Amino acid sequence: MKKKIIELIAKTEKDLVELEDMTQPVVPENSLGRISRMDAINNKSVMEASLRNNQRRLGKLKAALQKIDSEDFGLCFDCKNPIPEARILFMPESNQCVRCASR
Repeated sequence: MKKKIIELIAKTEKDLVELEDMTQPVVPENSLGRISRMDAINNKSVMEASLRNNQRRLGKLKAALQKIDSEDFGLCFDCKNPIPEARILFMPESNQCVRCASR
């Protein structure tokens, strides 16, 4: 599990670099038409949202890596019940079971 979290951190950091490049300001160019410029601005907004989500996930992954050796790892933060193994494998940064996360 530790190895998987480290791999996910590396992948997320790589994705962040790419997303930061894609969220640079849209430069008005004569070759872009009005519709193309609007599309570029819309794409930039989508990439900015993705960037924020990845930054949040990176923080959670780093916190999970620090917590992995503690006896609390894999326990729901709210109800203290074990988080299902499939959820931990899919989202190692999870700190809540499905029931508590859906509330």
